[in-house]
Amino acid sequence: MRKIIIDTDCGSDDAVAIVMALNDQNHEILMFTGVSGNVRVDQAVFNTLTTMKVTGAYYPPVYRGCDEMLKRDWAGAHEEHGNDGMGDLDLVDYSLKASEGDAVEKILEALRQHGDKEIDIITLGPLTNIAKAILTDPETMKRVNRIVMMGSSGLGEGNVTPTAEFNIWQDAEACKIVLESGIDPLIFVGWDACLAEAMLNPEEIRMIKESGPLGKFSMDINQPLMRLNRERFGDDYLDMADPAAMAAALYPECIEICDKYYCEVDVSDRETYGTLYVDSENRSGKEANAYICSKLKAQLFKEYLYRQLKVK
Repeated sequence: MRKIIIDTDCGSDDAVAIVMALNDQNHEILMFTGVSGNVRVDQAVFNTLTTMKVTGAYYPPVYRGCDEMLKRDWAGAHEEHGNDGMGDLDLVDYSLKASEGDAVEKILEALRQHGDKEIDIITLGPLTNIAKAILTDPETMKRVNRIVMMGSSGLGEGNVTPTAEFNIWQDAEACKIVLESGIDPLIFVGWDACLAEAMLNPEEIRMIKESGPLGKFSMDINQPLMRLNRERFGDDYLDMADPAAMAAALYPECIEICDKYYCEVDVSDRETYGTLYVDSENRSGKEANAYICSKLKAQLFKEYLYRQLKVK
């Protein structure tokens, strides 16, 4: 079994990805680490714990990580996920407790205790915790097998500015530290990977919701995103960015396009802040430093999603 650490700013699509990972019997989650992003870190921790409780598979520790970005103010994504990040349905169990310990230190501790290249890190939010771990102990962080990140606009357009995707835009300085860390491979699953045929359409959403408790939970908490998408597309659609990234990480058979490029991130004060520039034509002549997963095989992705959500 592959050992993984999941770093999350747990909003509603993160929760679906977490359900998927907990039900994947080919991987063992060593821990979850919370970070501010969609919601503040304390809310992200409660949302993660609640999702584990609903899933009922097993219960890795959940550690609290960074509340503030490295340099920028936190923004949040309440419009897409609700004020509590979980659709404001009063599903969050605030009696649950995080495990004792700091997320950054726990990541480093796990890497020291396990064999070299034995642990994958999957990130579903801003990269603040990962950057802090690199700044604290860069050599230990190089023991990671790979880092798979839901982040960047891939080879397409952004979702928070014309060119920037939310997770990178929320803390671009953290992304810069990760890109320059020397860790290899780094794999960005772009926002474009969850669009087009990979989106859940109204019929698929209804099928998942009616399939059982996990399916209903997963679709109910994403009602705010559906409301937004009704304005964009005229009906209920879901662009499931974090589930797409989780599928790419745990079920790589569903990846259609994933190539390595030279990438750098914009940390300027301009409106392009947070853009991950991808040298797709190799015009810079610089050595490729990150993979960009920009397209999934939609049917395989959805079949994997259905299996993990117990859709029959």
